[in-house]
Amino acid sequence: MNRIVGSHDILLVTLDTLRYDVAAELAAAGRIPNLARHLPGGRWEKRHAPGSFTYASHQAIFAGFLPTPAEPGRHPRLFAADFAGSETTADGTFVYDTPDLVSGLAKAGYRTACVGGVGFFNKQGALGSVLPGLFEESHWEPEFGVTSPTSFESQVTRAEEIAARTAPEQPLFLFVNVSALHQPNWFHLPGASKEDGDSRATHAAALEYVDRHIGRLFTAMSRRRLCLALVCSDHGTAYGDDGWTGHRIGHASVWTVPYAHFLLDQEAAR
Repeated sequence: MNRIVGSHDILLVTLDTLRYDVAAELAAAGRIPNLARHLPGGRWEKRHAPGSFTYASHQAIFAGFLPTPAEPGRHPRLFAADFAGSETTADGTFVYDTPDLVSGLAKAGYRTACVGGVGFFNKQGALGSVLPGLFEESHWEPEFGVTSPTSFESQVTRAEEIAARTAPEQPLFLFVNVSALHQPNWFHLPGASKEDGDSRATHAAALEYVDRHIGRLFTAMSRRRLCLALVCSDHGTAYGDDGWTGHRIGHASVWTVPYAHFLLDQEAAR
């Protein structure tokens, strides 16, 4: 990361509420081709979320605690605050002396921008202003939110605008919280109705919807310079698994999430 920070743009995308099993199944079945072509080996990495719901998980992520590889071991982190006794800070870790990664990157010269999605980014109250308040600029509109059937394409349009107007000489840290996977998502499955409700099938259809538009986001971020992309879920959600529904619970469907990071270059802009 010490070779990346300063020379590359950084894109962090959280696919809010995306389950690992659904993400892995769709990648294996060829149903998310635009994401899969960037995933190392065409597969998601299985990881454990740092929190069981959006606010907790993003507070951890913005402190440098990305989802942890789902296997035993001491896993070095990409980013970490300067903290005595940290056992996951390694030689390659970008270490910052600010309270969070966002301000750490700003101190390193980055413009920091947030395109919000779910309610914790809507800036409509004190709680919904905490996370977006970490960034130099933050954006949220009702059409970015969970009830909008066109949320992600609207978010991508705003992200394209941010990338286009950021000075070419200044590196950009762009964060996008994708709301489309979050409930309600029934409207992403053709033929489904509100009465049918949400399910693993509608969750999968929402991921296919995101895949249809994410290429635009990758293109916008690769036109400027080399870009490190980090794409992951902040937590999963249960659809009746073992009797559980929703998240903010300790079920495997919530704690197990997909993760990937990769470089975007000019090939991604074609």
